Amino acid sequence: MPPARSPSAGLRWRKAFLPLLLLLPMILIIIFLISPLRSIPTVSNAALRPQRTCDYAAGGWVPDASADSQLRYDHTCKEIFKGWNCVANGKRNGRALLRWRWKPTGCELLPRLDPHQFLERHRNTNIGFVGDSLNRNMFASLVCMLRGVSGEVRKWRPAGADRGFTFLRYNLTLSYHRTNLLVRYGRWSASPDGGPLESLGYKQGYRVDVDIPDQTWADAASFHDVLIFNTGHWWWAPSKFDPIQLPMVFFERGMPIIPPLSPPEGLDLALKHVVTFVNKAIRPNGIKFFRTQSPRHFEGGDWNEGGSCQREQPLSSEEVKEFFSVDNNSTNMEVRLVNQHLMKALEQSTFRVLNVTHMSEFRADAHPSTTGGKKHDDCMHWCLPGPTDTWNDLLAANLAATERELA
Repeated sequence: MPPARSPSAGLRWRKAFLPLLLLLPMILIIIFLISPLRSIPTVSNAALRPQRTCDYAAGGWVPDASADSQLRYDHTCKEIFKGWNCVANGKRNGRALLRWRWKPTGCELLPRLDPHQFLERHRNTNIGFVGDSLNRNMFASLVCMLRGVSGEVRKWRPAGADRGFTFLRYNLTLSYHRTNLLVRYGRWSASPDGGPLESLGYKQGYRVDVDIPDQTWADAASFHDVLIFNTGHWWWAPSKFDPIQLPMVFFERGMPIIPPLSPPEGLDLALKHVVTFVNKAIRPNGIKFFRTQSPRHFEGGDWNEGGSCQREQPLSSEEVKEFFSVDNNSTNMEVRLVNQHLMKALEQSTFRVLNVTHMSEFRADAHPSTTGGKKHDDCMHWCLPGPTDTWNDLLAANLAATERELA
């Protein structure tokens, strides 16, 4: 055991080193001041600010003069439905409508989808678009962008799809499942034996089973890793479902719903059942989006009333309000009414919302119009290339953010 130090020894030690201890802070300050500035770590103001996610739903379109030299695909893509090929069909502003980029409020421009990066990031992935022809519009846009950099594809119809492609080098499958209402429907006629609907005077119409998914996509939820749903236009389509001659009659658990529901009430109930079905059927770690309503731009009446869409520039904010005002009972107010029902149905769900409505409301310049080959102006679907490319930019950004959340 070492001998214990005496108190006097400790005192002598403190007297010897105390001056050095007092000088130490001064020495450190001198070293700090004479050191090269590059050795001093710096923190940028950006790093000090808390990170925030960008709200891509709000913003405006800004001119992009370089768009013509940065085409991600052109009118030669075979997946473009003939009526949507505005460049090939000679629409006067077919190329000019591409010279715009979406800039979210307070953020940088929405990044463009990088096809190579998208294919790499989503190797061994199945992505399904489920909905009406507006979702086919979006599906075709994504197929064309990816085929521009990877032409080795297998064309097939997975899980009951209307159309589909697998990019062989990446084992990435894209498919489109056509369904107008998401749930099953078909013609209905009164029974000679009578029934609840017959007793109320119903003679014929369309039977809509709100709790049965349309067979075109019933297997899609268990096949795809990513699903993008939409619905809406057909629920507000008196030309398809005449409320007097051919009304929607809603069934649940095989029985007619009494008292009968209006189409908006039927939509609410159908969405409730769709959300429940998808949550049960989707693959583990599956990602599900619901795309908000795509706006129409009819002026001077609806599609069957001589309405047209001849504009060659995006609308102003004031014009957007006029076009889609619910209070003014505008021709195109359907878009915001449908979104109210969608948001209500998705409020407590795990669906992610792909909000394309407001960015699309400005783009009255980007419909096929008279070049769509129909007897009336097509002011509902979109030119390809066109704004639906930006929808896919938004999809890619949301998928990247979702992957970061799940990592």
